[in-house]
Amino acid sequence: MNHRVPKDIGQHDADADADAVVVGGGAAGLSLAHWLTKTGITDVTVVEAPDGPLRPAERTWCYWDDRPDEYEEAVVASWSKLRITEPDGRAIVSEPAPLRYRMIRSAPFEELVHSRLAHYPAARIVRATAHAVRNVPDGAELHCTTPDGLELTLRGRYVFDSRPLRQMPPARTMLLQHFRGWFVRTASPSFDPEVAHLMDFRVPQPRHGLAFGYVLPLAPDRALVEYTEFSRTPLTTPAYEAALRHYTSDVLRLGPLSVESAEQGVIPMTDARFARRIGQSVFRIGAAGGATRPATGYTFAAIQRQSRAIACALRGGGEIVPCPHGRRALAMDAVLLRALDTGRIGGPRFFTDLFSRTPTERLLRFLDGRSTPWEEFGIGLRTPIGPMLRTVAELPFLPRRPARAADITTRPEESRR
Repeated sequence: MNHRVPKDIGQHDADADADAVVVGGGAAGLSLAHWLTKTGITDVTVVEAPDGPLRPAERTWCYWDDRPDEYEEAVVASWSKLRITEPDGRAIVSEPAPLRYRMIRSAPFEELVHSRLAHYPAARIVRATAHAVRNVPDGAELHCTTPDGLELTLRGRYVFDSRPLRQMPPARTMLLQHFRGWFVRTASPSFDPEVAHLMDFRVPQPRHGLAFGYVLPLAPDRALVEYTEFSRTPLTTPAYEAALRHYTSDVLRLGPLSVESAEQGVIPMTDARFARRIGQSVFRIGAAGGATRPATGYTFAAIQRQSRAIACALRGGGEIVPCPHGRRALAMDAVLLRALDTGRIGGPRFFTDLFSRTPTERLLRFLDGRSTPWEEFGIGLRTPIGPMLRTVAELPFLPRRPARAADITTRPEESRR
């Protein structure tokens, strides 16, 4: 890998125009910069938060694919088998070939994309705190401040903003997928490196929503182990820690272990409508632009679809920022979220039945928005039909309500998805 990084913008070119200004150097911002430069739009400025409270800690993103992809050099692990464990301990193990479940860590991802951008003299990385974005004739401009206090005005034909929303849009249903994970090392081999444990329901279930363990082995004695809930309110860090101690000691029975690092996040799971265009030349991308799949929390794969589509549109025309998920997928997700939130369906039973009754490769394509209507109909027949139909009937009459205070400060791109 080439470890050169793009030069920071200097004061002499602070007001230089660019084809695209990308706000945020996380998964969405860097992915868009990568696809823009790859398709020939090399005059790109990426504004990354400087070191400090606005710069998130290292994150983990997961997705599935059937071949090596654009970021193969940043993939730290992948798995050919998936496991779902029911509350009574019965395990469902499947091989979704040709798909593999993949993990990317944000640090090697950022290093990889930075090194690629360095090959384009017109691609710039700016370390600065982004402020207001406003439309101007023939484009838009972003006001920001460098760590040493320099005020910058960056102009672009388009500005793409990936910063987390300060408040979620009104929704009929708002659940949160919230979690804390430990990167652990055990005293003896405890994990199968070929099997990713997506959902382990052998944990106490909350009064509202559902909870599960999540294990991604990195070696026979190393893994990312997480405790996850789908519910309305996040837990405190001590509560997550207690849940993880119970899961690693009493459920997984890992024995002596050391915690090498930890990560924690919150992902909104909502049927809210995300505005993607917020001005003539200003667009939201990534989770802020609706890239998170409402019923699962997965975001990374949709970010790649959205980024490729934007690059193609700027080169050849079309809708600049299309919706990353189809209408059918969003409609089905709205039904599932409402059914989970009302308690009409039980989360552990719903998900274990879905994985046991549906070929895993087909189910993953469905979760990625690549299934056919006939396949979706078949998957629907494997869900609790009565409760789901009741939910379908009531959804059109439910008002979309403003977000609660607890939803305002969520940062979805800090998540593993």
